[in-house]
Amino acid sequence: MFLITAVGLLTSCSDFGDLNQDPKEAKIGEAPPETLFAVATKQLSDQMTSTSVNRNIFRLFAQHWTETTYTDETNYNLITRDQPGTHWNELYRDVLRDFDESRRLINLDDTGLTPPAVVDNQLAIISILEVFTYHVLVDTFGNVPFTDAINIDNVLPTYDDDEEIYNAIIEDLDVALAMLTVGEESFGSSDLIYGGDVSAWVKFANSLKLRLAVRIAKVNPSKAATMATEAVAGGVFESNSDNASFQYLSADPNTNPVWVDLVQSGRQDFIPANTNVDIMNSLEDPRRKIYYDDNLDGDYIGGIYGSNSPYRNYTHLGSIFHQPETPGILLDYPEVEFLLAEAAELSLVGTPADAEVHYNNAIIGSFVFWNAGDEVQELSPTAVATAYLTKPEVAYATAATTWQEKIAVQKWIHLFNRGFEAWTTYRLYGYPTMNVPEISGEDVPRRYTYPIDEPSVNGGSYAAASEAMGGDTKASRIFWDVE
Repeated sequence: MFLITAVGLLTSCSDFGDLNQDPKEAKIGEAPPETLFAVATKQLSDQMTSTSVNRNIFRLFAQHWTETTYTDETNYNLITRDQPGTHWNELYRDVLRDFDESRRLINLDDTGLTPPAVVDNQLAIISILEVFTYHVLVDTFGNVPFTDAINIDNVLPTYDDDEEIYNAIIEDLDVALAMLTVGEESFGSSDLIYGGDVSAWVKFANSLKLRLAVRIAKVNPSKAATMATEAVAGGVFESNSDNASFQYLSADPNTNPVWVDLVQSGRQDFIPANTNVDIMNSLEDPRRKIYYDDNLDGDYIGGIYGSNSPYRNYTHLGSIFHQPETPGILLDYPEVEFLLAEAAELSLVGTPADAEVHYNNAIIGSFVFWNAGDEVQELSPTAVATAYLTKPEVAYATAATTWQEKIAVQKWIHLFNRGFEAWTTYRLYGYPTMNVPEISGEDVPRRYTYPIDEPSVNGGSYAAASEAMGGDTKASRIFWDVE
């Protein structure tokens, strides 16, 4: 199934490096490993970037966006469209299996034409993106298949413990980092994130390691401190030029999935949520002009979260979300600076006294990322951000009574187009304060429930995982989500 997925894309992704390579050049029935790697990378970016109500509703869970007409998702209904099943299938079938097949073909190559250092770089980069994918799966569901996940001969995989999966992928990440050789080639043009730049992958892997360290800090502070220290020493993102960014193109089907849902669909299903708009209005946040359209003549009014909100009556999303070429982001520099601020406050690396510098760097980096300058006053994004940081409600010393709130709110604001991390930020810290949708009256989910068909297709494993999670409910918590 996953080979069909990859080959099917070969004819439509001609502008993405080796995606245009004829699979007939490889063994019959096999696409080249570089092509499989490129396809899996695009599938990963598409799934994390999409805003389709059928496949990715994390912007809604983060209460950045809300729905205008059909409000099932903003009332946390995961049954009608089975978004958990789609998310699960996309990441296991279309991402992890293609990465695994790419690895298999690389290891099968006995021609000796590829230098060992290049092979190691390729295998390490595959592992890094597999670690990213598995951590998303764990952070979404909790216990999931891991040990048996990609064994096509095992149609009834067991679910591994979520904390044990984290321990395993952290070890995998360290192995991958040790395998990388800067200065040697890797996937070349088939690397749709860094264009084959191994030094960039080193920074990405270390930045991902820092993210995972902060995730586990409450449950394993000593291990988190070791990880954070090693990540910083190894080199994390230093500017937005380091971002793990997937550049979409102007022509279908290689456009940003958000453009597909907002523009190509011809629909008007999404608007900024009042949760987000009210907070940004209270801060007079200059990024509003990027995030929102000025369709209400200078007023920004968010749709009522979880309720019917007619499109014409509320603020619309900004033009950047209506561009087919807007990049998809897996991890960026402002997030890393926020993570460093969190790590400082948690005494994982540095001390709490270092948090303010990283917090300021993160906000300035966010303004630069969003290009939130002031053309009228001819002020750069850095200058506008510096002025913003003088506001008492933003300045680190005065923004809130706890570091968790001040960091989480600003991090959540920055992550306006990255719903998964924004939702996770709320789950970690409980900020910002979220609205309760009046139709369902439910709190923000702590996790996705398992795919609807799992009880029937893998009943024994599902039952064991459900029991281990304390029930297959939206209120059950992933291992790092402790109060």
